[in-house]
Amino acid sequence: MKNIAEFRIIVRVGRTAVLEKVAYINVAANYGRKVSGQWEDDTHWNRVTVFGKAMERVGTLGRGDLVQIVGRVRQTQYEREGQTVYSVDLIAGGFATLSQHGDPADFGHDD
Repeated sequence: MKNIAEFRIIVRVGRTAVLEKVAYINVAANYGRKVSGQWEDDTHWNRVTVFGKAMERVGTLGRGDLVQIVGRVRQTQYEREGQTVYSVDLIAGGFATLSQHGDPADFGHDD
């Protein structure tokens, strides 16, 4: 049996970048958490990498659009200033636009 690491997220689009051979989508997911007895939004940002034919569709996305993205998780490591840095990449296998022109105020600031 093959072991796999997959993800499925429903998120709001922050910023997109379409380059020559790769595209990136910065996406935000909101979670509620209690702070001093009051519920507040806790926004988490991730960057999703897109290759192939889906890259063209990234250019049609706008800030605040609601999308569902599925794909695989890839762990990487590299050296920076003598330190080993570990990261997790989200590689899109496909995505669907669920709602366009959402209100960017409904989610946090794109850092």
